[in-house]
Amino acid sequence: MHKIGQIGILHVIFIVMTFIGLKNHVTILPPILEHVKRDGWMSVILAALFMFPWLFLILFIHNKTNQKSLKKWLHERIGKVGSSIIVFSTAGFIFLLAAFSLRETILWISSTFLISTPKILLLFVYILLCASLISTNMLTIVIVNTLVLFFVVVFGFYVAIANSHLKDFSLLLPVLEHGFSPVLKGIVYPASGFIELFLLLFIQQHFKSKLKWYHLAIMLFILTGLTLGPLIGAIVEFGPEEAARQRYPAFEEWGLVTIGRFIEHMDFLSIYQWLTGTFIRVGLLLFIAAELLDLTGKRKKIWAYMIPPFFFVCLILLSLDDSLFLQLNSNEMLIATFLFFFVLSLLLGMIAAFSGNGHKNKIRTSTTKSKNRK
Repeated sequence: MHKIGQIGILHVIFIVMTFIGLKNHVTILPPILEHVKRDGWMSVILAALFMFPWLFLILFIHNKTNQKSLKKWLHERIGKVGSSIIVFSTAGFIFLLAAFSLRETILWISSTFLISTPKILLLFVYILLCASLISTNMLTIVIVNTLVLFFVVVFGFYVAIANSHLKDFSLLLPVLEHGFSPVLKGIVYPASGFIELFLLLFIQQHFKSKLKWYHLAIMLFILTGLTLGPLIGAIVEFGPEEAARQRYPAFEEWGLVTIGRFIEHMDFLSIYQWLTGTFIRVGLLLFIAAELLDLTGKRKKIWAYMIPPFFFVCLILLSLDDSLFLQLNSNEMLIATFLFFFVLSLLLGMIAAFSGNGHKNKIRTSTTKSKNRK
């Protein structure tokens, strides 16, 4: 029987709020506002409704694997070659996700408050921090996340309440100004964030208990709120046209916050939110990749075999023109993320469905033989 993990479901929800919440709170807002404008909130709600039935596929795979390490389970079901193809392709894509997230954060840092600091220095410092995190264990990541998340949530509510007097909700009207087609096309952007719930399967062996459908539903609901909050806030505070022109709408909302008449520039609080979010997101993604590559707990191998390639991938992204990177990050990468994890979930679902009965038959046969011997 496999070893029971140390992570409670509540802490799983907390980790989802940080590592997926950052993407839904920041990365997907510009393309939604650009393509859907004031009706972007409808795309988010529809994406959540469409993704809800998909949660049961995650639950099906989760139950069939019995909380085993997904890599070991795949090896048992489809053999070394098939499992290696899935494992290495998934680890590579997760690697790329982490690199894109880090590159986006460095772009934001260098264009807002550390304009004169060399990007290569920022990259080097952040990779050192993330490497130190993934060299520990899953429990440490969860503890660090819980500590930083409290203030992230407090600051999030603060900016929402502080800007209440500036919000003009009439800017959400008229509904469907450009028809229903842009709303449908915009569904893929929030869905690319929601679908990262699939990554929980790669760390399920660390959970104390099995996931239930309502656990996943709560996570989806929270992520929907984390997307709708800054999205609607940007529209009602700046208007749909101005919000669509902004590179970082969630950050711009902080620029409106004041305390009384004399205290302004409270946007420094958003620096904490973004930097801690990226720290946890990149760290967890690299930890999952390390799990798939059997490197967790092996500090020397992580520093020797994971960090140098990751540094060079980030370096390649860093060398790209900012406008080209933003195009890739806000469109192609989001669509690719949705397609990759959706296809992968279907593939694992089929493996679980078609191999489950055979596995049960093997167990029954072995137990029958042992009884006959007795």
